[in-house]
Amino acid sequence: MFLSMNWIEDFVDLSGLNKVDLIHQFSLSTAEVENDIFFKGSDLSGVVVAEIKSVEEHPESKKLHLLKVDAGEDELTDVVCGAPNVRVGMKTAFAKVGAKIGEIEIAPRPLAGYMSNGMCCSEAEIGISDDNSGIMDITDDVANGTDIKEVYAIDDIIFEVDNKSLTNRPDLWGHYGIAREFAALANRELKPLEVDDLKAYDNLPKIDMKIEDPLCQRYSCLQVENINRNISPVNMRIRLFYCGMRGINFLADLTNYLMLEMGQPMHAFDSRKVEKIRIKRFDKPFTFQTLDGVDRNIDENTLMICNDNTPVAIAGIMGGLDSEIVDDTTTLTLESATFDSVSVRKSTVRLAHRTDASMRYEKSLDPEMTVTAIGRFVNLLKKYDSDIKVVSSLTDEYAYHYDTVELDFDKNFVDRYTGIEISNDTIVKTLESLGFKVTLENDNFAVVVPSWRATKDVTIKADIIEEITRIYGYDNFEINTTRSPLYPVRMDEVKSDEEKIKDMLVKKYNLHEVHSYVWAYSDEQKALGIPVEENIKLANATNPNIETIRKSIIPTQLCQVKSNVGYAPEFGIFEIGRVVEGLDNDNKCIEKKNLAITLYSKTADIKDLYIELRDILATITDDLKHKALTFEVMEATKSYEHPVNLNKVILDGKTIGKVGIVHPVVNKNIDKKANIVFAEIDIKAFAGVENSSIQYEEPSKFPPMTYDLSLELSPNVFYSQLQECWKNVGTEILKNTKIVDTYDTDTIHSMTIRFEFSSNERTLSSAEVQEVMDKIVENLKGINVSLRG
Repeated sequence: MFLSMNWIEDFVDLSGLNKVDLIHQFSLSTAEVENDIFFKGSDLSGVVVAEIKSVEEHPESKKLHLLKVDAGEDELTDVVCGAPNVRVGMKTAFAKVGAKIGEIEIAPRPLAGYMSNGMCCSEAEIGISDDNSGIMDITDDVANGTDIKEVYAIDDIIFEVDNKSLTNRPDLWGHYGIAREFAALANRELKPLEVDDLKAYDNLPKIDMKIEDPLCQRYSCLQVENINRNISPVNMRIRLFYCGMRGINFLADLTNYLMLEMGQPMHAFDSRKVEKIRIKRFDKPFTFQTLDGVDRNIDENTLMICNDNTPVAIAGIMGGLDSEIVDDTTTLTLESATFDSVSVRKSTVRLAHRTDASMRYEKSLDPEMTVTAIGRFVNLLKKYDSDIKVVSSLTDEYAYHYDTVELDFDKNFVDRYTGIEISNDTIVKTLESLGFKVTLENDNFAVVVPSWRATKDVTIKADIIEEITRIYGYDNFEINTTRSPLYPVRMDEVKSDEEKIKDMLVKKYNLHEVHSYVWAYSDEQKALGIPVEENIKLANATNPNIETIRKSIIPTQLCQVKSNVGYAPEFGIFEIGRVVEGLDNDNKCIEKKNLAITLYSKTADIKDLYIELRDILATITDDLKHKALTFEVMEATKSYEHPVNLNKVILDGKTIGKVGIVHPVVNKNIDKKANIVFAEIDIKAFAGVENSSIQYEEPSKFPPMTYDLSLELSPNVFYSQLQECWKNVGTEILKNTKIVDTYDTDTIHSMTIRFEFSSNERTLSSAEVQEVMDKIVENLKGINVSLRG
């Protein structure tokens, strides 16, 4: 939200103070200010009000005109201008020779054969609106040659507040609420709003209005006739533009102006189209066209403003096209209301349409503000269009009252919470400057919270402490060392393993870490031939593509691989992220954290790529747990898993994940020229395995002996089964085993294993080595493994 210091200074005198410092102080005490502060008008100089004295058509151009302009100097100035709206007697913004507009300096220059000694400017060119349809038309009575900055409030300081930091502060969604904060910070007085006395119209007839649904908390309205003005004052349009809104027409601009000033959204209906106001919901869905020309589907839960039974606006969100203010509107019915915040928020989600008004209604606006806003509207309307006539009394139905919040506390409570000494006078002065009513008696405070802070913000005594301390200034607190001993927090096992795994994958294997959301992206997965698994869904999801929460990270990574196939001929990605596997007995999500790795290659053989991934997992496990992984065949249950080449990953007898090859169909949809393998490990299960202690053995002084054994295996025999055959055989002298050769065809599966024997005490004899090998061979025969050669 953009805010204007000029606007704030309408309500609090900040003269003599450094405005930028005040903005930074506001950021520390109240709401986060974005980094940029904009000094509007600082790059504009030498632009004056000038009158066009003569207009001639350019003899060689249909668009250009030859003007003589009175810029308040002794002689008229010759100017070439292409604006379509030039006319004799028109006053406009004129940049004289030597003027600066942004980075442009105006100099005499020939244009289509004629010398132009200056430039007639549009509002967009001098930076006060986005209107570039013609040069600025100044209708105010201003002397020629007057600096335009003396006429209009172009110089301003604009700063932006992060909307998220205002979620609990509905009073800060307008300049007046912000001004209250600045008044408290600067120790200055807050000026009251100038409002019209609405009691003067009590003798006039009321508007036919009725609240028929409890979702409307308060509805106030007033009818005005004889409105003649259509274009807003320049300063009003400047403020709207600086704060991110475009000018529409006088009445629409005025409602927007009041919303930005007070935080109270208002709506003006053309009275010719709205006679009997009813606030209600409908039993059946229907289509409704809003002011932006879009047909929106209204359901039974959406509150509507109606002309009897005809909808004319979506309550708290946007008006209807049929009842909008148009150029010939001379009479209006003004709405100022508050609605149930939850209802408005849910309606914006269902309609997928959030507006400046709905953002404010969602924050629980103060119902006490509706009548004040109408009084302010009438005051400004009279100021700029003096002939208007109020033709109804204030019609007001107050259906829902928030409870008055009263809080009692003593000085000791403040001292205990703050840890510093803040005087009673400072406490009272601070709270009163923020609008609280304070009664002090013998160090006991009785505080009544103002209505604009009591809808959702200040509810308990601790909230009062925050009000006192933030205005006092957190940076003014004396820094004291804590009396309690502070001990370093040891990183838990899961987090420790995560960090080590990431380091290894990046530094040792050159993989890329990615981060993704927890959604199962249905459109992207469908394109790969991976249907989204049934799982927990988001209620009222605005986008069906991200409705379901994922059960696995692998489909997400395959989508990421698809979008990066042109990055390199081979690469690997990994992520440690969240997945959800249904609900537990307490109806809560079963959330898990998994490590997912995907390798992609156009050059490597699928077998080599698969073994590379297996070795990565084995190395991680060996380095972190000092244990060996084993693998078992598992049945493919996911559409992206290869029906044959899929294995469980087992550590210390526990299944902690899976490793496999991508299904050929999915692989082809990603890249038919590449090979892709994946692995997914349960991080918590991995971290839960106890580390083995590292044992060291002195190298033998005696020469080792090796023995190679060539085996012929059936397809369903795995190396882990072979290991069991020598696991407890010759343990004193059998030091190591490793595969040195493999040979595979459709019919033959063979493997050569090298056994290494040694002793630290003696030279081994061939007989005792042979004895161990005989036992191993005997065990191998028991699992139907035969010797070759």
